[in-house]
Amino acid sequence: MQVILLLAGFAALLKGADLLVDGAVGFARRFHIPTLVIGMTIVAFGTSAPEAAVSITAAMEGNSAISVSNIIGSNLFNLLAVGGICALIRPLTVKRISVIRDYPFHLVITAALLVMFCDPFLGTGAPFLSRGDGLILLLLMGMYMYMNIKDGMGGDGHEEPAENISVPKSLLFLVLGLAGVIVGGRLVVDSSTVLARMMGISDTLIGLTVVALGTSLPELVTSAVACRKGEADLAWGNIVGSNIFNILFVLGFSALLSPIGIDMLSIYDTAVLLIVSVLVYLAAAPAKKISRPIGGAMLAAYLVYAVYIILR
Repeated sequence: MQVILLLAGFAALLKGADLLVDGAVGFARRFHIPTLVIGMTIVAFGTSAPEAAVSITAAMEGNSAISVSNIIGSNLFNLLAVGGICALIRPLTVKRISVIRDYPFHLVITAALLVMFCDPFLGTGAPFLSRGDGLILLLLMGMYMYMNIKDGMGGDGHEEPAENISVPKSLLFLVLGLAGVIVGGRLVVDSSTVLARMMGISDTLIGLTVVALGTSLPELVTSAVACRKGEADLAWGNIVGSNIFNILFVLGFSALLSPIGIDMLSIYDTAVLLIVSVLVYLAAAPAKKISRPIGGAMLAAYLVYAVYIILR
């Protein structure tokens, strides 16, 4: 039965991602909105729903370790694994606006998060995200949304002609697609967890592998499908937008609900996230492109880090 549910979950993921990409592209072209903007907002926020559910629930239950580690782990997976796999499918061309604004914004908020975590090193007490920190993150989220709405209203003036897809149909595809990737991802995680326990795998290892991967499956499948369809802007926007949403909204809202205690491992992982984010930027910015060799290196780096996480 669990195997059937696992296969059904993957089927829902794939079909949902297919509909989500078609709906997002159709909606963008109907209203002359850059697909990068759609990827960094509607698609990114939708595919980040599993991370939001896990982290906000954990924060409400007082389990701050899961709340933070889930977000940092997902962001590392999104950037290195999802970005790497997409580049291997088809080299990712990164638009100038992403090089000079969107990705640097991602770097700045990751660095800001690390500073917020570093209370012991700054002599201000135990590490935690206060409600004030959460409010700052949410205000930055508002600024990020304003930038994207402004871009969306302005359009980019050189989108391809709209395909023969109506607005209601595009919205239906968006809703059904988001439902498919979220429900499919949940089925995959639940059935995989049961199967892993049947094989005697520990809950700790399950949490570090199956659950961590499962919450990022929507981003992975949606971005991979977008790449296969030649929608690099949508794929890259989904990756960067999801990471921004995870930090600013999910952690910001979680901290506003209840201050979040931070352990030293989360501080180290956030430092790693910042370092690899800078390295990816330095590798991709000059040519405005993530080539297959760079993508392969990103994926290899994630696999090495995943092994380290499991063994530490």
